Amino acid sequence: MRPAEPAEPAEPAEAVEPAEAVECVEPAEPAEAAERAESARPAARPTLGRGEKVRTAVLAAALAELAETGYTALTVDGVAQRAGVHKTTVYRRWKDRDTLLVDALAGQIATDIPIPDTGSVDDDLRALARALAAWLTGPSGSAVLAVLLSDAVRVPAMAEVRARIFDDRLRRAEPVVRRAVERGQLPPGTDPAEVIKNLAAPLYFRVLITAERVAGVAADRAATAVLAAARNGGLG
Repeated sequence: MRPAEPAEPAEPAEAVEPAEAVECVEPAEPAEAAERAESARPAARPTLGRGEKVRTAVLAAALAELAETGYTALTVDGVAQRAGVHKTTVYRRWKDRDTLLVDALAGQIATDIPIPDTGSVDDDLRALARALAAWLTGPSGSAVLAVLLSDAVRVPAMAEVRARIFDDRLRRAEPVVRRAVERGQLPPGTDPAEVIKNLAAPLYFRVLITAERVAGVAADRAATAVLAAARNGGLG
């Protein structure tokens, strides 16, 4: 009988690798957490009440109120309500009702009658006269003049508003003449205000006194006449 063969030695068990250490996540700093929370919020909808948007709304509301109620009945409260803002918003930008009205009316007229700069005083004054003629006989100019002239007769304060508006128009248009003098197209010493007044006067006369509908021909004649007077030194 043969002796039993010795048993094979058992293979050593595989070593178990140690588990990877779990990385600890540090808690977010309060500022970072607040920033993430803020970015997760939906963007706030823009509201009426800031910047150019509210200014445009208030000026448009002032013109609408003026046309609807007239000068004497117009109030800052009414303008604010129509514009959808609080009256304190209006007072932050305009100190009183008349300042608001001057700004609204002057801005509207400036939009309707742009100031040209073609490089030629002849073309500039003709363009300015034609724009004025179109405004005087159009719906916007007719409405503005009706309010300014009718209320100015009854309310002295409105006469002051009217004077301030026309002063603003002169201030905006006078650079046309100054540039012409600098270019040598009009003689030195030409008075810019006198040129603009003499350009506009015939057109206002036809509309307000003789009740004519002025057009391009009348505007061109006014420009030709004022250019001749200025070049002869008659508007210095």
